[in-house]
Amino acid sequence: MKDDPDFRDHNDSAYRVTADLLRLLIERFERLEMEKKDIADQQKEVMAEAKGRGYDTKIIRKILALRKKSSDEIAEEEAILDMYKEALGMS
Repeated sequence: MKDDPDFRDHNDSAYRVTADLLRLLIERFERLEMEKKDIADQQKEVMAEAKGRGYDTKIIRKILALRKKSSDEIAEEEAILDMYKEALGMS
């Protein structure tokens, strides 16, 4: 096969563009990872402050989980929990 400089230049250019885009995506992901770590550290600080002020952090975490759910989801979970507790003689 004959060497085609135009074809080679086109492939080299496409590779550079692809490599540049890949590098940008990776760097962006790495920045997001750092931001995620910073946010996690801040969340730990908030929980440490809550604990220091005498709040039960396990209950705070449960409240946070409940706030993410709809009232229908909460009601369904509570009904199932009550049913299971009754079946085990815990009510």
